[in-house]
Amino acid sequence: MATLALVSRPAGVLPKLSISASCVGSTQQRKLHHAVIPKGKGGRSSSSGIAATVFGATGFLGRYVVSRLGRIGSQIIIPHRCDQYDTMYFKPMGDLGQIIFMEWDARNKDSIKRALEHSNVVINLVGKEWETKNYRFEDIFVGIPQQIAKATREAGITKLIHVSHLNADIRSSSKYLRNKAVGETAVRDEFPDAIIMKPSEMFGREDRFFNYYANMRWFGKAIPLIGLGKKTVKQPVHVADVAKAIVSAIRDPDANGKTYALVGPNRYLLHDLVEYIYAVAHRPFVAYPLPRPIFHLAARIFALNPFEPWTTPDKVERFHLTDMKYPGLPGLEDLGITPSTVEQRAIEILRRHRRFRFLEADLDATKPAKTVNY
Repeated sequence: MATLALVSRPAGVLPKLSISASCVGSTQQRKLHHAVIPKGKGGRSSSSGIAATVFGATGFLGRYVVSRLGRIGSQIIIPHRCDQYDTMYFKPMGDLGQIIFMEWDARNKDSIKRALEHSNVVINLVGKEWETKNYRFEDIFVGIPQQIAKATREAGITKLIHVSHLNADIRSSSKYLRNKAVGETAVRDEFPDAIIMKPSEMFGREDRFFNYYANMRWFGKAIPLIGLGKKTVKQPVHVADVAKAIVSAIRDPDANGKTYALVGPNRYLLHDLVEYIYAVAHRPFVAYPLPRPIFHLAARIFALNPFEPWTTPDKVERFHLTDMKYPGLPGLEDLGITPSTVEQRAIEILRRHRRFRFLEADLDATKPAKTVNY
């Protein structure tokens, strides 16, 4: 049904197509079709020449990426395995017929091939913060990206963007980050010209970073942090900046094969960052040091939740790792993006955590979070 819908729409892309070199960097060996030739004055009702398959679009970052692509007039194929309530947010993000939904099976190679056969750009955002009995981190961050990269190469597509993590390291104490590192290597082996995006912890309205710490107030007036959070340095990046970076990389012909480190402009001690979160939310903040084993034990209890665990031992470990520095890698500025600071965006996320009488309180009374240089 998804393929029929794609062909029947006025703006549909036929099986053999290409995109001009100005959009993806090199001309593919496919027949040009009017639907992917850039035209118009820009905006949703124009054609950017981009036909993108976005795997993992129903996640946190995916919504921002689809919105950015839709507003410049791109065709977007969204493979999903969820219900209509998770996909309904995408429908107004693009012009009529420009956003196409396809059910897919991550373990079915033919399903992956069908999802990208009409595209000239593939974006992999597949991820999950916890493991399930059906999908381990090895499947999510290694197996699925590897199959997507292989299918992209075999389809003759020249633009693949894979989203990893800033702290991805095979030696990491976090299983999540170890598998992210292995996934980067697997994608590079299958598709050497892949663009690897390494964002730090992302914050935004629906995030599981700022909201995670803000919601800790439900468990008492004191916030548990390993080592009081004074041994951990974080450099969070706003999710919209990461989405802009992905779209900019699509349109940059020189981006192929590069790895980008996407971070915010400032580095903070975790203690100071959480303190600022509570200051903006007008909530009392008292940090207390919780030993790592006890924190992991408490998180293991939450991880028993069969639906969506609030936290897991691996998440606790990941949030208490200092963000790495990659001075040799290009970043947001190299893609023409000025990163937003925490102080500029925090109120968008944290206003809902305020009590009623503080909803409209001015931010001027809140001191900016202390920054560090290491």
